[in-house]
Amino acid sequence: MKHIVIIGGGVAGLGAAFKVKRAADEGHDVTFTLVEKDARLGGKIATEYVNDEWDGADGARFVVDGGPDCFLTEKPACHRIAKLTDVFDDELPTDDARKRTHILSRGRLYDLPDGVMMFAPTKFVPFATTGLFSWPGKIRMGMDLFIPKKRWPEGERMDETLESFVERRMGRECLDRLAEPLVGGVHASDPAQMSLAATFPRLLEMEQKYGSLMKAFIAARKKVEEMRKKYPPKPGEKKRTFFTSFNGGMQELTDAMVGAAGIENIKSGVTAESIDKRDGGWTVKLSDGSTVDGDAVIVATESWAAEPLTRPIDTDIANALSGIPTSSSATVSVGFRESDVGIDMNAFGVLCPLNEKRSLMAATYSSTKWPGRAPEGKVLMRGFVGGPHNQAIMQETDESLVNIVTSELRSILGVKGEPLFARVFRWHQGMPQYTIGHLDRVELIEERCSEIPGLALAGGSYRGVGVPNCIESGERAVSKVLGDFKIEMAEDQVEEKRLY
Repeated sequence: MKHIVIIGGGVAGLGAAFKVKRAADEGHDVTFTLVEKDARLGGKIATEYVNDEWDGADGARFVVDGGPDCFLTEKPACHRIAKLTDVFDDELPTDDARKRTHILSRGRLYDLPDGVMMFAPTKFVPFATTGLFSWPGKIRMGMDLFIPKKRWPEGERMDETLESFVERRMGRECLDRLAEPLVGGVHASDPAQMSLAATFPRLLEMEQKYGSLMKAFIAARKKVEEMRKKYPPKPGEKKRTFFTSFNGGMQELTDAMVGAAGIENIKSGVTAESIDKRDGGWTVKLSDGSTVDGDAVIVATESWAAEPLTRPIDTDIANALSGIPTSSSATVSVGFRESDVGIDMNAFGVLCPLNEKRSLMAATYSSTKWPGRAPEGKVLMRGFVGGPHNQAIMQETDESLVNIVTSELRSILGVKGEPLFARVFRWHQGMPQYTIGHLDRVELIEERCSEIPGLALAGGSYRGVGVPNCIESGERAVSKVLGDFKIEMAEDQVEEKRLY
């Protein structure tokens, strides 16, 4: 019997644990123990239910996601896990009938023009008539059609920062007013440091294939439209939207993974303090004084937490981990009476570019974007603060953060009324920064791990921060250590219907 110790109970660690359980169900002699420092499992996926105590109907509640509130629909990992854990029918598409995004620019709100994909316009009339860009800015963006693609020396990795790429192809105005809040904001990253090869390699590939981003995204939009015509939704089938969540919030998925993997194999509320490689296996020392022995160890924590654990084992791995920067952030959710809020809620939210110098990075109208997030007659909004350019705000108290976000919602959007409640979720060093050289660091980590039987790393610090990426990272780690044991698993058998 082979025993695997998994350190970290976020979605990557749970993805690893559930895969070990599936291997055992296939008849392989493998077991696991998962160790999580917090009492709660799920990591940054955290959902809280707030009962409506303000003249609401019995059982009415707010569904508040503190971390990720969705995943990219086109990535299949979450759908597959949802199928395997019987929560697939609870998947929730966005309410695209109310889809609209505001962008703050020069102190005013503008709608994101129809047809914009990432930061490239694909429809002429909405682009030509928007007030978001100046005419010189629009002309400079249009020059993308004529600027030749960048030539890369043979054998050199294609990579540059988001700032360099967008400025080169579409100009500074496009970067400041669109690309930074839309693309950089997803990763809460600094455009001047953000590696495109590690975050959005497709942009680099599009330039090489089409010679123009606008041509590339116009082709992509046509392909999407053709696919929708060729494969229309079947009667009664849920709509396929760009983002997907769950009726009960994102924690519905991780709770299902805990149940499917087996809570009896999980130790929460204890910290892994050290890892010792011994003859024939590994020993993990815990903060309660106990130890867990295993034939393999998967470290599924943030890179900064993995660094001291791996340093006694391999200094090259630890040094590479220490080279991955992080930033802290927080989400602040506030509930209002709909009659008090005083603004048009038919939008998904607002983005605040860095050059607007606001404390608020972005805000989501949660109860508009996701049906069922607030009781009837109530609304739920969520603000984002922190990020690499405003780490100082993380020193504020929770009460202060609520006041800051509420004040920003009033100033930027015109929100009125007093919040019924607020919830603050802090993510200390929670967002890895994929800077230039990130893929080199990751490849070094993976190469060194390949030479150490029974050791693997997983999580959002390496090859993608999204929920599907993290699940797949945990699963790859299991495949690595099972391969060290000469164990091969079969592919997951799930229905392909509506897995996208």
